[in-house]
Amino acid sequence: MLRRILFPAVLALLAVIFFISGYRDRKRASTLLRENERLIGENRDLRNSLTLSNRTAQQIADRKDMQHQAQVQFVDRREYFRKNWKQYISVNTGDYRTGFLGGIKDLQVQVRNQTEYPLDNAIVSVQYLRGNGDVFKTEQYTVHNIPAKGVQSVTASNSRKGSKVNIRLLSVTSQPMNFCWSADKKPAPGDPDPFACVPAVK
Repeated sequence: MLRRILFPAVLALLAVIFFISGYRDRKRASTLLRENERLIGENRDLRNSLTLSNRTAQQIADRKDMQHQAQVQFVDRREYFRKNWKQYISVNTGDYRTGFLGGIKDLQVQVRNQTEYPLDNAIVSVQYLRGNGDVFKTEQYTVHNIPAKGVQSVTASNSRKGSKVNIRLLSVTSQPMNFCWSADKKPAPGDPDPFACVPAVK
């Protein structure tokens, strides 16, 4: 009789104990799972932060490298145009009129600048020639502010005599290009960059 009473009670007690034990295990497992998910999230955020930092550092390094290359290219381009200026800077005349018995009217002196830098001024010599080639007179004109990849001109005076003109450059100056050339100034022998206004510091 007593056994019949105690046996169900023992079973009920064991069931309660197993339930409590299982609940604790499930609660501990749930806590461990949440902690594991939190650590995984922190690890993912840390990886993303490191990736972003590395990407930013690389972008800064690339930008500095590009700035350095642009600076080197800027200096090299100026030197290139100085050394090869005759291929890029020229002077000529526009159409002008000649009289039946001689004389020149509507003469334009044009300076063409095909470099990437503006020219401050160019001094030009104009010879008015007679029909036999003798020089009737010579005049000088200064052309200012010749734009990069552009043309600037001035109007020359008329001449009562002469049938054609001879025109040539006497000097050219460009501070943006650090370029100073003069027909009267001969380059020093062995100078690798003789037309620089301010020689580069070696």
